[in-house]
Amino acid sequence: MTSRQAYAPSLRLENVTVIRGNRLVFNNLNLSVAAGELLWVRGANGCGKSTLFRVIAGLLGAFTGKVHADGKLALADENLALDPNLTVGAALHFWAQMDGATLADCDAALAAMDLLSLADIPVRYLSTGQRKRAAIARVLASGSAIWLLDEPYNGLDSASSAHLDKAILSHIAKGGIVLLAAHQSPSINVSDSLILDAKGRSV
Repeated sequence: MTSRQAYAPSLRLENVTVIRGNRLVFNNLNLSVAAGELLWVRGANGCGKSTLFRVIAGLLGAFTGKVHADGKLALADENLALDPNLTVGAALHFWAQMDGATLADCDAALAAMDLLSLADIPVRYLSTGQRKRAAIARVLASGSAIWLLDEPYNGLDSASSAHLDKAILSHIAKGGIVLLAAHQSPSINVSDSLILDAKGRSV
């Protein structure tokens, strides 16, 4: 949604194994995603979808294997990562400036997720759906080439889901990459899907 990102991203996982505690989350996982692709990551609760995204984002380490990400990454998960005491606009501006974004980028992200009318409302007053939209707006404003969206439709009504669909389609049309973890099939076409199971395998 922003012209400042020159898209030529790629994402590749080579034999990635992750162990948390005494549990094998997934074993020897291989994955390749190219520019302009939307990958649907699916599987039952506890299969490792969120863990996979956190490993790709560099927030968790792999036991073995390598993650190769050519392009800036942005993650939206259950952690809002916006200061609850700031207004929505100010909180988004803070992180966007850290990412080298402009106020115009922030306003465009707020508009994309229908949040402009809430820009002056403190983050702590947002509803569940509004918080989810704000988290997604943070990803949009970051200018990142690779989006990691963990259950982004949770808490969204049909209108907000349509806004998200439009943002995803625009991003991949410009050569971005989207990894989307969701239990239900997305309403937009996916390039491929990855299914994780509870025994640490991809199928």
